[in-house]
Amino acid sequence: MADLSTKLRTEVVQVTVPDIGNFKDVSVIEVLVKVGDKINAEDNLVTLETDKAAMEVPSPYAGVVTEIKLNVGDKVSQGAVILLLESGDAASLPQELVAPHAVVVAAQTVPPVIAAQPAAVPQTVADVQQVVSGGKAHASPAIRRFARELGVDLAQLKGNGKKGRVTKDDVQNFVKAALAQPRGAAGGLQVSAMPQIDFAQFGAIETKPLSRIKKISGANLHRNWVSIPHVTQFDEADITDMEAFRKQLGEEYAPQGIKITPLAFLLRAVMEALQHFPDFNASLDASGENLILKKYIHIGVAVDTPDGLVVPVLRDVDKKGIVQLAKELGEISARARDRKLAAADMQGGGFTISSLGGIGGTSFTPIINAPEVAILGVSRSCMKQVYRDGKFVPRLMLPLSLSYDHRVIDGASAARFTVYLAQMLADIRRLAL
Repeated sequence: MADLSTKLRTEVVQVTVPDIGNFKDVSVIEVLVKVGDKINAEDNLVTLETDKAAMEVPSPYAGVVTEIKLNVGDKVSQGAVILLLESGDAASLPQELVAPHAVVVAAQTVPPVIAAQPAAVPQTVADVQQVVSGGKAHASPAIRRFARELGVDLAQLKGNGKKGRVTKDDVQNFVKAALAQPRGAAGGLQVSAMPQIDFAQFGAIETKPLSRIKKISGANLHRNWVSIPHVTQFDEADITDMEAFRKQLGEEYAPQGIKITPLAFLLRAVMEALQHFPDFNASLDASGENLILKKYIHIGVAVDTPDGLVVPVLRDVDKKGIVQLAKELGEISARARDRKLAAADMQGGGFTISSLGGIGGTSFTPIINAPEVAILGVSRSCMKQVYRDGKFVPRLMLPLSLSYDHRVIDGASAARFTVYLAQMLADIRRLAL
């Protein structure tokens, strides 16, 4: 055993939260390993949940877990330490064969441990963002930035976090309360408060908590609906020829496992429309006085998952053909349903498509996904008698519902956009131009 122990050499390495995009203070909802577990590279360690999706963090190394640095409920950001991992020769042996003195730790490879929880914010003028009232709130820089984005005065909040720290939930609850204030209340919308009703008096009930994604996305949708002047333009596209070609294309690519859906054609047609009408691929700046036009075309696609709606983004749609878009759609939708989307998968969109065609309906009013200025809703296609060339003929018609921000887009532009989009879908030859 002595001879064996002199040959054994291991490293204790830190496994940290990888790049998760612009997300900060992400919740830990699952810890998938425990101390003593032997894991392989790419084994999942924890599950993190943002306001848009849940994601699993894999291990970049193989080894034995020696210490776990976070718990369920913790808030973490990029660089936070998840666990310590013993990797090397000793990690590959049964633990009963490795004497404690046999492990030689390469100390130089282990930097100081970074706490998963954010450090307290020094209460100085240099370090603290002053709020409108001049008061000092106990909150992290990320929470202060979040509050500034929503126009919340932190001095008016009572922190419910550890040692009175203001949390993200505190800020969101404050905004919800302000929105629900009755007419005439300072800072709130002029609406009556929701009635408090004991529904049990009418019969049996069951209380089912919303998923975290639904709670947070619900608050965002509420904000978008009340702060953006929505108008919805309805139209129809004749997709008779497109659908015939789609089915033919689907048969050709079925052996390769690629499913050609109408959404792939929609992505391509929307791309053409965005190039023709660039104001629809834009965002208002913070002042509300300038329009930021995006030279790239990244389109979000709403995906229905068991945990709620998520919107992964397909990038550089203008550089891809229908078959490639169909392939990427299938892959990213599967990752969304399996809760394997990365933060970067849901960022950077300039326009969104929400398709309910696989479920049903004739039209609906989709809510704009701020800071975008427009969103396209698609319902189920149906056969209709259309008057053409002096007679009625059956045609497959696709309902389109375009919601737009009336501060940026007027009704005439929206009508031109849907007419142009319908022309692209009706004559698929145009998509090749």
